[in-house]
Amino acid sequence: MWALKKLNLDWAEAANLRMTQLNEMEEFRLHAYESVAIYKERMKFVHDKKILKREFNSGDLVLLFNSRLKLFSGKLKCKCSGPFKVVSVSPYGAIELESEDGTRTFKVNGQRVKHYLGTVGERHLIEQFALRDSPIEAPTKE
Repeated sequence: MWALKKLNLDWAEAANLRMTQLNEMEEFRLHAYESVAIYKERMKFVHDKKILKREFNSGDLVLLFNSRLKLFSGKLKCKCSGPFKVVSVSPYGAIELESEDGTRTFKVNGQRVKHYLGTVGERHLIEQFALRDSPIEAPTKE
């Protein structure tokens, strides 16, 4: 009995202290939950602000993004193919595309296409240079 008085282990006081600690912990948890909810709302606002609404009309030229193009690795390899012509647009985001030669049509998700900014007949000619075995000599004055 002498040891209990010396340690001051009053059961009512200890129970009251423990209930106070539990209430503080519950308050802290609720505050953290509210902070996370506010943070998520802000991040959703920032993310949604950066999303551009794309509207496609019949006759538009678009590029098709191919996410499964992993055979040829490389940072500079374009993962888009096209341009394709938009035939029709459904109200829920599906877009019907027509191939360049006009032989076949297919439907794709509207999130996989983006507007083509080039002109219809634009084709670039890539020049090829042959490398010589010997370095080019500078002309000499005679």
